[in-house]
Amino acid sequence: MACLSGVAALALALGGTAQAAECRKGPVTVGYIPKLDTDPFFQSANTGAQKAQGEIGGKIVLQAPSEATAEAQIAFINNMVTQGVDAIVISGNDANALAPALKRAQAQNVWVLTYDSDVAPKARSIFINQAQSELLGQSMLESLGKAINYDGEFAILSSTPTATNQNRWIANMKQTIASDPKFAKMKLVQVAYGQESEQINQQQTLALVQAFPNLKGIIVPAGIGLPAAARALDQAGLSGKIKLSGLGPVSLVKKYVKDGSLADVWWNVPDLGYLSYYAAQGLAQCKFKPEAGATFTAGHLGSYTVGKDGLVLLGPPKVATPANVDEFPF
Repeated sequence: MACLSGVAALALALGGTAQAAECRKGPVTVGYIPKLDTDPFFQSANTGAQKAQGEIGGKIVLQAPSEATAEAQIAFINNMVTQGVDAIVISGNDANALAPALKRAQAQNVWVLTYDSDVAPKARSIFINQAQSELLGQSMLESLGKAINYDGEFAILSSTPTATNQNRWIANMKQTIASDPKFAKMKLVQVAYGQESEQINQQQTLALVQAFPNLKGIIVPAGIGLPAAARALDQAGLSGKIKLSGLGPVSLVKKYVKDGSLADVWWNVPDLGYLSYYAAQGLAQCKFKPEAGATFTAGHLGSYTVGKDGLVLLGPPKVATPANVDEFPF
């Protein structure tokens, strides 16, 4: 039975952060739109979503762009609405550019969630984040600071200028540097972009080293970028001389974690996909509401609570070390 009136009232009460969509009676079709089809991060997350689907039913439709742009994702959003999916789970390439298309999807009775990288809150119901953004930014900065004794020049190699999650982490790093005396001797010299390309990330890594002869480290808050940067430095004979910190699949940088040249802040990536699928099914079936304080259960992960602005956190990040590097499944 539909419950449009109740959810519509909720949307008004939350200032548009929720949406008015019908309650489905049983398991639904969930459309996933990652940032990029070749990113192993989203391939790993999909294994978790598939596991959840096997537990509670429903259907997954996965469509990913070959370019990490908002325009490419908009085409998939429109296509999924036409296909009749009940919910869309998207990792946004641009917080604002995707909002009109997602709002149109909401108007067509499609539930909208984000995972990994958020969009404008009014264009979705909840955001499944891997960890608190502030903790991720601080963990990456702290890891590099420790490696270079909190002294010297460093750069940031992000993915794209519009990447919502990376921009939040970078903003947090800048704020921490400006306000915490612990980092007073660290100087951010440039923010560069690898454009979600292994080749460009490698080129940008070496370009940063050449542009800044006193560079001591690089923070790479992007899953494709961190392994690429590590390989570029290794091939140039600079591994360990230029310290690395960031986010990336631990399995792809295990060598560099073990030799101490790289600190990787990470989490259980399949669990992110697993949690997002349980959330999408529960939301579409009105088993919980997209409001602060609402709770839902996600299989073996247990109970989760919706926070302010529809935020749901997978859990705290972990730093991969030589001692625990084998604990990460991806």
